[in-house]
Amino acid sequence: MYVHPELAPVLEQLPPLADPYADIEGTRAGLHALARHFPADRGGVVSERFAVPRPDGSALAVEVYRPAGVPGALPVVLQFHGGGYTFGQAPPGEDRTAIELVREVRAAVVSVEYRLAPEHRCPAAAEDCYLAVEWAAGQAAALGVDSARLAVSGHSAGGGLAAAVTLMARDRGGPALVHQALVVPDLDDSAGTGPTPADADPRLPDGPFVRQGWRHYLPEGSGAYPYAAAARADDLRGLPAASIIVCGLDPLRDTGLAYARRLTDAGVPVALHYVPGAWHGFEMFAPESRLARDATAHWTGRLRAALHGERG
Repeated sequence: MYVHPELAPVLEQLPPLADPYADIEGTRAGLHALARHFPADRGGVVSERFAVPRPDGSALAVEVYRPAGVPGALPVVLQFHGGGYTFGQAPPGEDRTAIELVREVRAAVVSVEYRLAPEHRCPAAAEDCYLAVEWAAGQAAALGVDSARLAVSGHSAGGGLAAAVTLMARDRGGPALVHQALVVPDLDDSAGTGPTPADADPRLPDGPFVRQGWRHYLPEGSGAYPYAAAARADDLRGLPAASIIVCGLDPLRDTGLAYARRLTDAGVPVALHYVPGAWHGFEMFAPESRLARDATAHWTGRLRAALHGERG
């Protein structure tokens, strides 16, 4: 197993990976407690929460982050968090990824608190994410954003949802999207069914780890929903340009590479960034590494270029 030299000392310090699915409620509570113990730096960033009505009368919570004191209509990014479709929501006002995106991309960022499995299985998460996109476009004037500069982004399961939303927007005649940023995306419910790069190391996410998330979100026999997994789509033509991050030791590596190739074959511009010898979520353990900085610069730079008309 090749581990990048910059990450080898970090990996040596990692304990065996705890199973986050063994106690999903405990995992959620632990992540929230950690976020509150290490609050995000909100300097120069303000946010406001909204309740978006669902068709059944319930409400989807979203938080809109934006740079303080910036006039004019901002471009907007819909940000979908990761967490195996089962956990990952940040406490109110503490979405670090959204806050960093505001600064890096110079945009408003809508953090979407989509429903989680196993309480809410497919298609709840995908429909929530698409509802948020429609809401952001429809409320553009009130939110002070530019509906003509609308993008989606997500990590892991959030990347899978971002890819699904682009398909939904195309098929349903929804808001036009200018970019999709897919960071180590979980796109394919067949991921992890065969050998994966990190199967031999108990410290790293492996194939069974990925499979557990899909079993909670998409039980066997429930695959009729066309946007359950973006990789199932027969036709990828007419989708927005994509930036895709893939890591060499990630059990999602091969499905991410395959999706990038299929997008390219369908005529969709793709900027692929491959991180050799890195595992799924490595940047959380080595945020200051060159590999993490380069990967972040790749997808945030493509988003910024798409939203501001810059050269990426």
